[in-house]
Amino acid sequence: MTLMPELWPYVLLVLVGFLPNEIWRLLGVLASRGIEEDSELIIWVRSVATAILAGVVIKIVVFAPGALAGIPLSARLGAAVLGVVAFLVCRGSVFAGVATGCTALVIGAKLLGG
Repeated sequence: MTLMPELWPYVLLVLVGFLPNEIWRLLGVLASRGIEEDSELIIWVRSVATAILAGVVIKIVVFAPGALAGIPLSARLGAAVLGVVAFLVCRGSVFAGVATGCTALVIGAKLLGG
């Protein structure tokens, strides 16, 4: 660590953030072997994961951190709604939802003074 002191935060990030997460992911893969993808358990796990992700996204949209806080709430909410609509219209295309939401956020920020 004395040779490159500027790299220690990245090493710490890998040791504390990345590796523990990867261990749990590996254990999850090993534990799920033999379970059918369309089983009730997997559908439930996928639903819970989706709900948690949706909650985090909404929390970030409503209680915006950093530079996102400078964009009006109406622009953030409108962009989120348009992203969901694009996702649904494009039959579950995550790319379409994210691209539409980001574009709407940038346009909303420009129009509403963010």
